[in-house]
Amino acid sequence: MIPKDTIDEIFNRAIIEEVVGDFIHLKKRGVNFLGLCPFHNEKSPSFTVSPAKGIYKCFGCGKGGNSVNFIMEHEMSSYPEALKYLARKYNIEIQEEEQTPEQRKAANERESLHLINAFAGDYFSKSLTETEEGKSIGLSYFKERGFRDDTIENFILGYNPNNEKSLTKSALDKSYQIEYLLKLGLSKKGHSGYFDFFKGRVIFPIRNLSGRIIGFGGRILGNDKKMAKYFNSPESEVYNKSKVLYGLFESKKKIVADDRVYLVEGYTDVISMHQAGIHNVVSSSGTSLTEDQIRLIRRYTQNIVVVFDGDAAGMKAAFRGIDMLLEENMKVKVIALDENDDPDTLARRLTQEELETYLKEQAQDYFHFKTKTLLKACGDDPALRSKAIREVIKTLAIIPDKIDLNLQSLSLSRELDIDQETLLYEISKFQQKRKNDQYKQSKYNHLSVVEPKTSVPKQVVSTHNPTENQERDLVRILLNHGETKYVTEIEDEEGEMQTEETYVALFILEELLGNKLHFNNPLYQSILEKYVFHYHQDELLTAKQLLRSNNPEVSQLVATLTTEKHEIGQWERHGIYIETEDLQLKRMLHSSINSFKLRRVTEMIKLNQSHLKDISDEKKWKKYLKKQKQLEGLKKELSSYFGSAII
Repeated sequence: MIPKDTIDEIFNRAIIEEVVGDFIHLKKRGVNFLGLCPFHNEKSPSFTVSPAKGIYKCFGCGKGGNSVNFIMEHEMSSYPEALKYLARKYNIEIQEEEQTPEQRKAANERESLHLINAFAGDYFSKSLTETEEGKSIGLSYFKERGFRDDTIENFILGYNPNNEKSLTKSALDKSYQIEYLLKLGLSKKGHSGYFDFFKGRVIFPIRNLSGRIIGFGGRILGNDKKMAKYFNSPESEVYNKSKVLYGLFESKKKIVADDRVYLVEGYTDVISMHQAGIHNVVSSSGTSLTEDQIRLIRRYTQNIVVVFDGDAAGMKAAFRGIDMLLEENMKVKVIALDENDDPDTLARRLTQEELETYLKEQAQDYFHFKTKTLLKACGDDPALRSKAIREVIKTLAIIPDKIDLNLQSLSLSRELDIDQETLLYEISKFQQKRKNDQYKQSKYNHLSVVEPKTSVPKQVVSTHNPTENQERDLVRILLNHGETKYVTEIEDEEGEMQTEETYVALFILEELLGNKLHFNNPLYQSILEKYVFHYHQDELLTAKQLLRSNNPEVSQLVATLTTEKHEIGQWERHGIYIETEDLQLKRMLHSSINSFKLRRVTEMIKLNQSHLKDISDEKKWKKYLKKQKQLEGLKKELSSYFGSAII
């Protein structure tokens, strides 16, 4: 277990905008930062990071919390794993308290998979540089490709010896469990026992955004055509190939700095370009580009240059992937290499300056490139030309931005020798067809479920709680204004009014405890109980303390209720001045408490009425009747606060 003082140090040292900024591109907006949410697909940023409060909050999907919660949610890790990640980031030493046998036995399976991947990465790396076989075969291969020692180290390149059980035996000797080796695809089961999946291959570790190894790519070095040139790790709890881009961990900072990314095909393309000084490059690792991979890129930039082989197959695959990029509102340029060239050979042949110049000069607007390419292949055949034009129109119809669409259609109308009005009309027909197709899919595909947009965590919503809104409002006041000084007036023994200073949190707690009131919502009640516990210890609980809760539901709720979608300063910049909650706190406080009491009394009246209907014993009936009159009187008294309003 991690000691509390170490946890406190981690929270104190972790800078929320730095932690989140490692994974998404943030832009300064007033006192906060804004970016595209990594937890749901959005095209307009609604993900806010508040340095002052140390929280993040998405107003699209409702996710929110502190630095630890972000790592837990983004990396799908446990609370201790997230703490350890931040400790490594900020060079905080963790001296864990000894765990019980039960705690060790219950160690998270996900962490076990990560540990084995880390072990395998280290094993492959040492096999490459410290064994005779590794140096003569694996290292020689990398050296032939021109990779320097620092490049090999930076990308943790390795080698799996050409031995049936080399890695497997070493892992089992270290007490790693075979079931996890099988899950990760590092080992396979054959007729004669377990064997290494990557035997005799050079290894390319695949890392997630935080730098942890989640899978491997292995390349065979022989010429056996019956064997696949590349093997990749199977999907596991820590590796989903459709959600990973090779090289993104190494490239993300440069991508943000240049506001541009180069997309290439393979592992060696990425590595060679990095070594040549082009550090904003990623690869889909030979697989077709996926929506999740595109959304990953969009967190850092909307500008992408797709570099692909100039042969027919390469172009066809590139065209298909680029249409997906356009649907996500990416700004796309392309570089079509000569048939005998690829980014790897290009990077090895040119100096850094020459390569930078080449990439800049060869990058073409995608629409013009596609138009020229398709028309060139048609020759003078009218039927083929008509088909090519429709293919261009179909791609233009994908553009979501109307201004971009208008500019592109104006430019391409000259190239296609079609007036813009006709071109826009044909585009609108394709757009309508796409809308109809999407409607049919959403109507009939029962597997597609669209989550409602809400800023309220799912766990908080309860359709059976009549005081839900009032409870939420009081929790919000506790979190936002609990530490605010509050002056009340009380009547002394001589009948004179005296002022007494307290805190908003204490005022609310005394009102609730004095009337023996509680919250029906379990999450709200758990927060109230924490306030009560500190109250009995003569301490004042703060939102900042609650934000550090190891319960993600609590910290997410705190982030949600302490974050305003629009900063006051944003309104004032437009000449709109509004009364803040601080200015209307007293009115708001009394209104919220009385509204909660009134709701609760109303429910008590309904419950008491049901008892009156069912009771046959006259003595008990009179008792409930007396209670009914008291409740009705209390309801009338509380209702008077709201005037003619009926709650």
